[in-house]
Amino acid sequence: MDIKEQLKDIKTQLRLSMNGAVSQSMREKGLVYKLNFGVELPRIKMIAEGYEKNHGLAQALWKEDIRECKIMAGMLQPIDTFYPEIADIWVESIRNIEIAELTCMNLFQHLPYAPAKSFHWMADEQEYVQTCGFLTAARLLMKKGDMTERASGELLDQAFCAVHSESYHVRNAAMLVIRKYMQHNEEHAFRVCRLVDGMADSTVETEQMLYNMVREEANDKY
Repeated sequence: MDIKEQLKDIKTQLRLSMNGAVSQSMREKGLVYKLNFGVELPRIKMIAEGYEKNHGLAQALWKEDIRECKIMAGMLQPIDTFYPEIADIWVESIRNIEIAELTCMNLFQHLPYAPAKSFHWMADEQEYVQTCGFLTAARLLMKKGDMTERASGELLDQAFCAVHSESYHVRNAAMLVIRKYMQHNEEHAFRVCRLVDGMADSTVETEQMLYNMVREEANDKY
């Protein structure tokens, strides 16, 4: 089958797996798509497993303004042909947290240039670009938390700054990065604890949340 036929075949399978109740529930939770079949993730993964990873197919799926196609694109995109400039194009077209989380998990965290790209995205002003930067960094910390002193400093600077963001998703992703950084080892945990020391009596709500999260994490882990 050529790419056009594969795309048509995938859409047919998605339509057959439609779940209107799931789609409606997602809309009510604010996850808005141009088209959402409400297909559950295990089923999307199962459909994706019927196809070889293919750059052309993944790119075609991503261009479809359909929830399930975008999710599947991240599953079927080969790493070696996903160049940094394509990653930037994808990330700038992300419009909701579900696609951000799933594309970071299925694709972005596996890219050879993911560490550098995550820092680049964190510094962006666009909500979901920034969110993807932190989500990718959190995934990398879960796999391999070792980093240079300079990278650690930059990561924490970016995350502590983003905790004050007006965006709920950016704040959450930044908190997640701080938590994953702390979980890597005791030294990392103590470093973060020192940074929040002055926030114990802060009147800023986000600083209070950060202080409480850090203390809770440190007490649970160490």
